[in-house]
Amino acid sequence: MFDKISQFIINAADLLGGYPLFFLLIGGGLYLFLSSGMVSLRRLPAALRELRRKPSGDNQSGQISSVQALASVVAATIGLGNIAGVAIALVIGGPGAIFWMWVSAVVGMATKYHEGVLAIMYKGRDDRGNLQGGPMHIIEQGMGPKWSPLAKFFAIAGLFGTLCIMNANQLTEAFMTTFTTPEGIESSEFLSSVGGFLGLDNAPAYRLLFGCAIAAIVATVILGGIRRIARVATVMVPFMVGLYFFMVLYIIITNIHGVPGVFASIFREAFNVKAGFGALVGIALIGARRAALVNDAGIGTASIMHGASHNTSPVREGLVAMLGPSIDSGLVCTLTAVAILLCGDINVDGVKGLEVAMKAFANGIPAGDILLMCIVICFAMSSMFSYSYYGTSCANYLFGTRAGRYYAWFFLASLIVFAVVPIETAVGACDLFYALMAIPTMIAVLTLSPKVRKATREFFDKEKAGKEAANASRTSNDTTNHTSK
Repeated sequence: MFDKISQFIINAADLLGGYPLFFLLIGGGLYLFLSSGMVSLRRLPAALRELRRKPSGDNQSGQISSVQALASVVAATIGLGNIAGVAIALVIGGPGAIFWMWVSAVVGMATKYHEGVLAIMYKGRDDRGNLQGGPMHIIEQGMGPKWSPLAKFFAIAGLFGTLCIMNANQLTEAFMTTFTTPEGIESSEFLSSVGGFLGLDNAPAYRLLFGCAIAAIVATVILGGIRRIARVATVMVPFMVGLYFFMVLYIIITNIHGVPGVFASIFREAFNVKAGFGALVGIALIGARRAALVNDAGIGTASIMHGASHNTSPVREGLVAMLGPSIDSGLVCTLTAVAILLCGDINVDGVKGLEVAMKAFANGIPAGDILLMCIVICFAMSSMFSYSYYGTSCANYLFGTRAGRYYAWFFLASLIVFAVVPIETAVGACDLFYALMAIPTMIAVLTLSPKVRKATREFFDKEKAGKEAANASRTSNDTTNHTSK
């Protein structure tokens, strides 16, 4: 029975996560990129300046700052998808899949910009009167009450799509691969006792216990609410990205002769027409599909977190929001790909993710697998913290805050369950629910994109006029001072 359900999930994910998801996210994102005047490239300097701005707004307009919202979003997206997801993309699609992840990052920045703008433009309220963000509120507030079934569709898909299915699964696999051996697990009397009591073999019993440990650690943060999640994220994100950068930098320096070949293979394999048009399209689909799990652009989760921001300027929030894909799909995924292609082996049987990355880092750095394990724990935990808030927001929308607060316990229980399931099922479930979340999100973003363009034009016209007035004032003062002298 379980095998049939697992196969159904995998087949459904292949159906929705193939061409439909590709055209929806990449095609829709490309339209947003072009129609916005290439906002993700032209407005990148303005987005970086926003990080240095003093936070605006107050507790009446949100619960966290824009930078905290970005850190929490990045904490969610810089997860195991940046390591395991990239490794899976390389194993299935080869080096060329990374190029399409870069393409997804550029168009994803445009999509995230629109999501951030709309998150502030169309905030909703829960049954306690607290301001909330997310596609469900964007759809109802921006498109009207008649679209509420679409809003509910997103919220239902979000309940399951934000369960950190792959994170729990891959973190457990990584821990088993790094710190145990199959022989040690099978010979453990403790695991035999636990497994015998539960009717499980030793390996599933190990996974179950590890899942319980993950759930206990995550509970200490997520039960404290959005403010505790944001505080933890703002500390963890700079640390884990910085440490990961220096680890990959060491691998690059010690294997500098192979770096040109790595990037040559990425571009060569991305357009490998010798393998046939079908193979080329397949590689693009794989890259886009993995990127969807990495940067969440068009999935809708980012607008939930940015909707909790104090910021009262939609465009300013959009500028901050669009930096997310440049960090996760751009920087971190590239670091992972370079490390694996320099020191790893992607010619393996079956769908393997974290195991491939762990071996690459072990080959490239002394005790590299142990160091990567520390990074993996940080990445996985940070994702779980933020994703719990996403799911809770969906539950609050559907059932009200009183009933929705129990979602956190459902989320914690799911970490235990998905620590045990096979990786193919975990990957399929992630792809399926993400595709279901993307449908209502992209419908709303594309429908409301003219309002985003109008807000963007008015914002930068006003900013330009302000700068010209300031320059004219300075020129006038300089002339007056010179005349008086």
